Amino acid sequence: MQLKRIAICVALAFAPGAFAAETSLPEVVVTAPAMEQPLLVTTDPRKPRQPIPAHDGAEYLKTIPGFSVIRKGGSDGDPVFRGMAGSRLNILLDGEQILGGCGGRMDPPTAYVFPSSYDKITLLKGPQTVLHGPGNSAGTVLFERNLARRSDKGAGFDASATLGSFGRADVMGDVHGGSPDWYARGIYTDSHAGDYSDGNGISVHSAYSRWSANAAIGLTPNDGTRVELSMAKSDGHAAYADRSVDGSKFARDNVGLKADWQNSNHGLLGKVEAQLFRNYIDHVMDSYSLRAGNPAGMMAAMNPDRTTTGGRVVGTLNFSDATQLKLGLDTQSNIHTGRSGAAPGYMGDYTLLARVEDANFQNHGLFGEVTHHYTEAARVIGGLRTDWWKAQDKRATVDMMAMIANPTQNQSRRDTLTSSFIRYEKDVSGNTGTFYAGLGHTERFPDYWELVNKETATTRSSFNTRPEKTTQLDVGVTYKQGEISGSVSGFYSKISDFILVEQGCKNMMGVLTGLSNNCGGMIPTPTSMTRNISATTWGGEASAAWQFAPQWKLDGSLAYVRGSNDTDGTALAQIAPLEGRIGAAYDNGVWNVGGLLRMVAAQDRFVANQGNIAGQDIGRSNGFNVLSLNAAWRASKGVLLSAGVDNLTNQTYAEHLSKGGMAVSGFTQTTRVNEMGRNLWLKANLKID
Repeated sequence: MQLKRIAICVALAFAPGAFAAETSLPEVVVTAPAMEQPLLVTTDPRKPRQPIPAHDGAEYLKTIPGFSVIRKGGSDGDPVFRGMAGSRLNILLDGEQILGGCGGRMDPPTAYVFPSSYDKITLLKGPQTVLHGPGNSAGTVLFERNLARRSDKGAGFDASATLGSFGRADVMGDVHGGSPDWYARGIYTDSHAGDYSDGNGISVHSAYSRWSANAAIGLTPNDGTRVELSMAKSDGHAAYADRSVDGSKFARDNVGLKADWQNSNHGLLGKVEAQLFRNYIDHVMDSYSLRAGNPAGMMAAMNPDRTTTGGRVVGTLNFSDATQLKLGLDTQSNIHTGRSGAAPGYMGDYTLLARVEDANFQNHGLFGEVTHHYTEAARVIGGLRTDWWKAQDKRATVDMMAMIANPTQNQSRRDTLTSSFIRYEKDVSGNTGTFYAGLGHTERFPDYWELVNKETATTRSSFNTRPEKTTQLDVGVTYKQGEISGSVSGFYSKISDFILVEQGCKNMMGVLTGLSNNCGGMIPTPTSMTRNISATTWGGEASAAWQFAPQWKLDGSLAYVRGSNDTDGTALAQIAPLEGRIGAAYDNGVWNVGGLLRMVAAQDRFVANQGNIAGQDIGRSNGFNVLSLNAAWRASKGVLLSAGVDNLTNQTYAEHLSKGGMAVSGFTQTTRVNEMGRNLWLKANLKID
């Protein structure tokens, strides 16, 4: 069935005379999307790109300078920006918060993102906005869908199909239509792949299969009004090379309601935006569905779920042509439950057990962000946000096997946290670029994985871990004149009460052992724990492009971060090494041919077993260079065929930010989860408006 869908899409792409010729070819995203505005990177996930078009959100974000992905298998890696992961990176899907259920981070928010089903991806660097929820110490990522009001009745269709090595096959279909008064849209995606092999031909336990379906219907009675009801469902399974279990279920159910109104009379109240949503995640991990040598009757399954509900309302006030204020409030609550037992059909079948709540969280935020243009070329942007948090620990025990009583059972905690920023922007003479400097402060409430899923040096519960406080300076400049464009962005960050996660620690149960790797604890009981430290990070990103001939372009990017654990006087763990990219492309309007050289340095700064909720340092990592080539052909209007070969030299390598390889029956265990070897891919795009 899958191959049939792909064959249909490819056949449509080459249907003779289907469309008129077109003289422009969309730019193939080679090195990275460029930062064209201060602290803002936007990209179209449907454009051709290298490496192979991404099947989940983390893989796509990896193409943006400053991003890395913690490798676990073929799917569902954790995104890391400037050394920060988890809830330090705020990720929203059409304005909605989505939180995974897995205690081991099998399903970060980006695991439920199918990039080609979105129209735009936006990165807002650093704590330089208060509009999109709390805790964005590293940045905010927005996955967005846009649909302009139609001027007449009509319909459109956008589809793509991808084939690649190791059994990779994707399809995406987007059907939309309506009239000036209403619209409807449906999007379907399906992606799967087999186990891939590294450059040495060693197979990695990494197969996955995912699908998603999205539908929306809206009313647009005039140019300034929209009301939309949307729904989404998705599911899949994925194999993991870094652990003893795989993900056999990733079900998501969503419903959302939006209403936007814009004042056509240009009065004080310029715009009102309102939104409500509910996301339900039902996740299953087990050790028998996707791997050999584990009889189902002997193995357990774990079935966490999470329900997240929320909403927001924002009003835009135009005090003058020079001053605009966005004022709003948002709210979110989520409940996490779980159950575990034997496989279905065996004694202790987990599907017959009741779900037990272990924690719940509530947040209410009030925020305002103002932009004031005091000259045509200069402006100041500032914001202030207050968040009221409440969390409840519902666990009766903290150890699944020993059933140890939870010392913080039924405890509640409340925190009032504030965030703020101010930024100055000045356009360069002749509108060739913009200089900016901003100072931001954000206070982040500990997330589920830090509060409920860990311990401390003195207690079996980390529920009272202190909130994290980040103060960061962001500076940079964008430039574009003639054939040359580029940007430089830098940051310096001081973090108090940084929440450090350590594995392999020894907790305190009343006996002094004198072990060296006790992480502050006093008993040889391996555990995973959190503690608050002081930390410093600094670094930045740079990119440049040169159109040195009408049909030729060179571009490149560079990203570097350095972090220190000021409390212990060591490096800060989980920091990616220096990375550079150089790309070259030829584009004559119909044909595009390009190449990408990705260069990653060795990382000598590490602290074994320390990191964050997404991963911990393993040890030193080697540098590597990866060469990839791509080509694209505009067959006719609305029809594009692109192809590429990634890792042309079949390099064997692993990213510094990778989970450790696990012994999986039938597979060779490696120190880290190695990356994919040589990979050939072909993609066809079809668009009808």
